[in-house]
Amino acid sequence: MYRNKVIWLLFSLLVAYSFTPSTDDRGVTHTIAIFREGANGFSAASLELEQAIQAIDKDDPASLIAAKEALKKCRLQYKRIEFFLDYFFFSSSMVYNRPAKTEIDEPYMEYQAPSGLQQIAVLLFEKEPFSRKKELVTEALVIRTAAADLTSLLYQFTTSDKAIMESIRLELVRLYAGGITGYDAPELKTGIAETAQSMRTIQAVMEPWLSSSSPETKSVAHYLTFCIQYLETHPGFDDFNRLEFLTACGLPLQESTGALIRALQLDQHTRSALNYNAPNLFSKNAIDLKAFTNGAVYTENEKALGKRLFFEKALSGNNTRHCGTCHRPELYFSDGLRTSRTLDNKTMVRRNAPGLTYTAFQYAQFWDGRAGTLSKQILTVISNPQEMNGHPAVIVSRLKDSAHYREAFAAAFPEDSVAVTMPHLATAIAAYLSTLAPMNSAMDEYFAGNKNAMTPAQIRGFNLFTGKAQCATCHFAPLFNGLTPPLYQFTEFENLGMPANDDLQHPRRDTDAGRFEFFPIAYYQRAFKTPTVRNSAMTAPYMHNGAFRDLEKVMEFYNAGGGNGVGMTDPYQTLSSTPLNLREAEIKDLIAFIHALTDKMETRR
Repeated sequence: MYRNKVIWLLFSLLVAYSFTPSTDDRGVTHTIAIFREGANGFSAASLELEQAIQAIDKDDPASLIAAKEALKKCRLQYKRIEFFLDYFFFSSSMVYNRPAKTEIDEPYMEYQAPSGLQQIAVLLFEKEPFSRKKELVTEALVIRTAAADLTSLLYQFTTSDKAIMESIRLELVRLYAGGITGYDAPELKTGIAETAQSMRTIQAVMEPWLSSSSPETKSVAHYLTFCIQYLETHPGFDDFNRLEFLTACGLPLQESTGALIRALQLDQHTRSALNYNAPNLFSKNAIDLKAFTNGAVYTENEKALGKRLFFEKALSGNNTRHCGTCHRPELYFSDGLRTSRTLDNKTMVRRNAPGLTYTAFQYAQFWDGRAGTLSKQILTVISNPQEMNGHPAVIVSRLKDSAHYREAFAAAFPEDSVAVTMPHLATAIAAYLSTLAPMNSAMDEYFAGNKNAMTPAQIRGFNLFTGKAQCATCHFAPLFNGLTPPLYQFTEFENLGMPANDDLQHPRRDTDAGRFEFFPIAYYQRAFKTPTVRNSAMTAPYMHNGAFRDLEKVMEFYNAGGGNGVGMTDPYQTLSSTPLNLREAEIKDLIAFIHALTDKMETRR
């Protein structure tokens, strides 16, 4: 295993991204110097980490404490170079800070085992960490070896101010959606200190531009200082007021940074589903819908046609049901049942009908993610014998018999002489579903400036959700689904160890294999897509099998550590089995916040 990691690492070190410099790249030399200094600091810290892990001794409890402290120091040093590595040398960065779970490269069915600083944190905080010393030593050795050669990445490396500015844009999003939530190392609870270190690095990198005097530079300099001071004076992870930090200085810094980049004409967008024209991460248009539609922009005619088709019974084989049968507007496009009824109303389908709000902002549809687009998902449901049992030729014939539909299709798809087709039908319904993302909840109003929009309990709940309760380490802001920041180009699947029933004292094993049925690789056993928490207060029951009848039961399950935490044994569970130790009052605040994610939207047909 160690030999394979080293070979892969050496290969990655030979590869460097190459950019064409612009005529005046005042920040390039400065930024590279900062990276060199940071790389040397990280290399030294990784050596100290390796030595501390080598010294771990089960007869010396202090040695474990020393290893954890060395890990914290090493992580802080890594945060000095994270923005640079992740942007310019992503493959190499994964050696150091890969998520502590097996990651699968689809569709090639290749996977990378957990490794790096995050995996070391998991191993150090296990119940029997001394029994994992061999693995810990291997991980530390790989990190130390790689860190010693970090500066070799700069051989023949060129870049530009535009690229540096984009890396800073992405780093700010990473900090707000991951850093302050403790995503990298929830066991260590070092997210606030690490975010402060990253902010100090951003401040140093931007110095060449901030030395000039303009409204934009003054604003960025002010909010950078404000953010760093706030983080340094509020170091506690569990009691950190994330809502205050974001609204008082974090998001204003993001907005002022965007304004400065535009003023300097250093805009560049080479990656991510982010909309760089949006003011900040919690703006309504922060995530670009075109990233999920292959760049297509839905027209108003398509959306109007799609809404009518969504409630059209002619799409079902027996003319008795439509999409809205199982996705009812008054229930935020869910149906209130544990699992939906089949077409004959005699049996039930296998999985719960989730709410459809924000469903357009996913790279994978269905609980198991087997459809890559909304259009494919729609056509699959229509043809499914248990759900709608629609036949394409029959559906097209029925729609063509309607003068209204012929006109509506022609208006929506004027470029095609034959407008009434199943692909156009699916596109139209997808266009309608894209409108079900109003982002006008109490939380959205709060971020828009209305500080009375959320109650004190909901504010406390937001800070718990994005902190101690660890909800935001899987349900990422701003959509609170499985789109992973800062690029938002990947949808996560997780195995929670979900039981088949809601009696957590006597849980029963669920037989649904989840994504494994679509991609038969062991690490996808019982893994399901991470849905949005937005509007979830209105869409009970919960989970892929609808086993949990209310949010209180959901919270009890997570608080216990998922399936493994309540006594089940699932070797592929990705949710930490360590109890969260949330108090009853904290759970109530969390639920209050989830209610603050309920949109004000039209719930009638």
